[in-house]
Amino acid sequence: MVVDKHRQDDQPAFVLHTYPYLETSLVVETFTRNFGRVPLVAKGAKRPRSALRGLLRAFQPLQLSWGGKSELRTLHKAEWQGGHVPLQGTGLICGFYLNELLVRLLHRNDPHEQLFVYYEESLAGLSTRKDLIPILRRFEQRMLQELGYALTLNYDVASGKPVEPHKEYSFEIERGPVALSGSNLGHGLPMRGKTLLNMEQGDYSDNLTRQQSKALMRFILNHYLGDQPLHTRQLLKDLQQL
Repeated sequence: MVVDKHRQDDQPAFVLHTYPYLETSLVVETFTRNFGRVPLVAKGAKRPRSALRGLLRAFQPLQLSWGGKSELRTLHKAEWQGGHVPLQGTGLICGFYLNELLVRLLHRNDPHEQLFVYYEESLAGLSTRKDLIPILRRFEQRMLQELGYALTLNYDVASGKPVEPHKEYSFEIERGPVALSGSNLGHGLPMRGKTLLNMEQGDYSDNLTRQQSKALMRFILNHYLGDQPLHTRQLLKDLQQL
């Protein structure tokens, strides 16, 4: 009997994305608590009688078992863990937005246990709360922090002085806020000090904070995502114009 030294059993995970593989199989991009983003091949998952067919859905807590030593591991078993209210409407699209961020920005097989916890919390919020903006902004910030790109929001990176709510700042990528002046105009994204402090405190009750924080996170994420736009962002934009 051959023992698979690379086998992992009963690992907490979520499905981020699936796509067809050969005639009857799927490649499943998963986000696991202990191993990060792991690509798996689900053999025969497209067959009508496959035990995996109805399980490999996004936003459902699973326990997965897999093996193999190639980059594309083989999925052996999936078990639904229950407990999550299904996402609907805008919350569903926001969930796909989080998934697309994770697929695009996480390296494969790079564990981020705390980010897994944040993701679970965010899914729970998207299924139960009406105001989804704070959930998205907090997840974006936490994800950047986990990836080593933590945002400086509460002090001027040039002078070291605390950000003042009524001052204007220029937020510079991979640096942070700098008091706005003629010399740095156009170097970054103009931001109100109050917005930066509200973001630091997770307070999105102010309308201008909501607008500016969305612009700031898009500005920063575009830098790390490169030239390829997010499909879900365009979908949300189209929905808002209906």
